[in-house]
Amino acid sequence: MVTKFSPETNKVYFINQYTLFHILEGSGVIQVDFKNYLDWDDKLIFLEKGQYIKFNSDTFTVRKIVFGDEKTFQNKDVRVLFKHLVSLGYINYQECDACQRYLAETVFSSPKDIIDISINQWYWQNPFNANQEEYQVIFDLKEVIDQQFKSQLSVPALTQTLQLKNQHIHHLVKEKVGLTVKNLLTQKQIIESKKDIAFSDKTIQSIAFDYGYKDPSYFNRIFKNKTGVSPGEFRDKFGHSLEDSFEQQLFELLREFHTSNRQTAFYAEKMFMTEKTFSKKVKDKLNVSIGQLIRHQIIKTAKQHLQAGAKIKEVAFALGFEEANHFSAFFKHYTQQTPTEFLSKKVP
Repeated sequence: MVTKFSPETNKVYFINQYTLFHILEGSGVIQVDFKNYLDWDDKLIFLEKGQYIKFNSDTFTVRKIVFGDEKTFQNKDVRVLFKHLVSLGYINYQECDACQRYLAETVFSSPKDIIDISINQWYWQNPFNANQEEYQVIFDLKEVIDQQFKSQLSVPALTQTLQLKNQHIHHLVKEKVGLTVKNLLTQKQIIESKKDIAFSDKTIQSIAFDYGYKDPSYFNRIFKNKTGVSPGEFRDKFGHSLEDSFEQQLFELLREFHTSNRQTAFYAEKMFMTEKTFSKKVKDKLNVSIGQLIRHQIIKTAKQHLQAGAKIKEVAFALGFEEANHFSAFFKHYTQQTPTEFLSKKVP
């Protein structure tokens, strides 16, 4: 099923079926499973059952494709899109001509086809620099973790279920993903326990027992060690974040003033805060600095102008750069490609 909608600010959208999100327009942060993302531009985002997505401003317009045919997901290659290892499952939309043609012409006739196109694009992107056989081993492990994370199985017991040499899979995951098997297991346990704490009315003690902890105080210590707050503090903090308009106000200011004002003091004054308090609140809420947010907004606007056909010199002046080469150097520093390379980077 294909729909187009404008998400409510800070509403938690739970994913009950495999879903693709294509953000058509907007500015601000999206949150998936308690992790904030600024770099959602030009991406097709894939979420599986049990995840959630939240938008922190009312400027977003989103195309959503829900895949109802479970047979599609019996293909193991589908996992590379929907089972996230360290970040969002996505493909770069602007680099994929086939994706653009499909969504422009046939999205209402056979939405299943976008899966096959996206799998090919994902393997072409090759985010972990692995071959297809290695990816299958890594995602076999991820599938076991997703099924067994509450069982308190040891890491050797998890890897033994794959009938692979323990040393081989540890080396493969560490080399390609940059995490240990234990890191992946702990990451899954923390994310899912956060969901139970934030979205259910279960007691913390009950949640601890659900995750195989005989002593709830030990669960509390583990949770605080990994997140910096106790389960009770996390529950309170997340509830307050849903009611806070700080993020939306901040991104409204960034949209309006990012081409003319790049000083932290300017935005702090607009938010009626000291510069120190403002900077800390931005960091606490979004896990980025105000400088990163300003630069991100500049890059976003630059890409929009370039894709609309504006000349590099025109874009530079529109964004407040005195020289086109200063803009080009800025763009390359923060995107690892020149404006010209950005425009020419396409995959058929």
